[in-house]
Amino acid sequence: MKKIYSLIVLFSTLIYSQNKTEADKKVNEGISLHDSGKFDHAISKYDEALILDKDNSFALTEKAMSLESSKKYDNAIEICKHILKLYPNEDNKTVYITYGNALDHSGKSDLALKVYDAGLVKYPNYYQLYFNKGITLFNAKENEKAIQAFQTATKLNPNHTSSFNALAVLNSSNRIPSILASSRYLTLDNKSPRAKGNLDAIISQMKKGVSQKDDNSISLSIDEETLNKANKNKKTENNFSSVDLVLSMSAALDFDEKNKDKTEIQKFIDKFKSMCEVMKEVKKNQKGYYWEFLVPYYLEMNNKNLIEPFANIIYLSYQNKEAIDYKEKHSDKIEEFYKWSKNYNWK
Repeated sequence: MKKIYSLIVLFSTLIYSQNKTEADKKVNEGISLHDSGKFDHAISKYDEALILDKDNSFALTEKAMSLESSKKYDNAIEICKHILKLYPNEDNKTVYITYGNALDHSGKSDLALKVYDAGLVKYPNYYQLYFNKGITLFNAKENEKAIQAFQTATKLNPNHTSSFNALAVLNSSNRIPSILASSRYLTLDNKSPRAKGNLDAIISQMKKGVSQKDDNSISLSIDEETLNKANKNKKTENNFSSVDLVLSMSAALDFDEKNKDKTEIQKFIDKFKSMCEVMKEVKKNQKGYYWEFLVPYYLEMNNKNLIEPFANIIYLSYQNKEAIDYKEKHSDKIEEFYKWSKNYNWK
């Protein structure tokens, strides 16, 4: 009897193993369909996997994602609840993301935030949870809290483009932080349509308040709040009033006769270097995310004479001819920049 029992156990184990292997294969087929935008076909594959291996956590997790992507939010929510109840000790980071997204897209932002917070209790260093929480907070018009969530996401993952893009947009009224966030975005992505939008934003921010009149005189407009902050030298969080003033004056020099033959990229380099120089001068005792986290990155970039390759890299998002020529002629400098940026020690 013992031999028969052992054979039955062995046979059952083999069948389970085969079914699980086939189920995982179905799930991988479903993922390919999902990535192609064929969500309903993907869901069918996951269902096939679940017939072979009931409650397969891999299949359930992916099915929930495809349901959420196909706007079947209630179904996605139910599966996420089922997974968390069934497998409380497994790695469920992505389940919390799908669960929160489905709730947010269902108009239940308060519940979505609770789900993200529950996920963060278990996975406090998972940047994606902070990013998605930031999106929900933004949609709920809680911009300051959203900014804090995006900032935390970048600290946990300094290569997360979407968080830097969000910070650039949310700080558009505070142009230096917006420029710094967009610039970091462009060091990571200079090819997508969103990259071009970030460079558009930087150029627009740099030119803000500066124009040339018909008589060739320069009009320089600086808002009163910036002047007051600069004059009083207030050490408020993320106060860039001094840098703001210098950038405006540097932008006005674009119209100076001695700079008339400079290219757009050369003028950009002048302005960005002037920002870095003044940030270096006034950094002491400044506080806030931008001063403490992002500014040191640009100061080191300037100290290592890497502003020039940086400028040409970000202008590649425009397919700028000068930037393309620079890349061909100075591939060593481009490589040097990327090597430095990749190995930069974020603090």
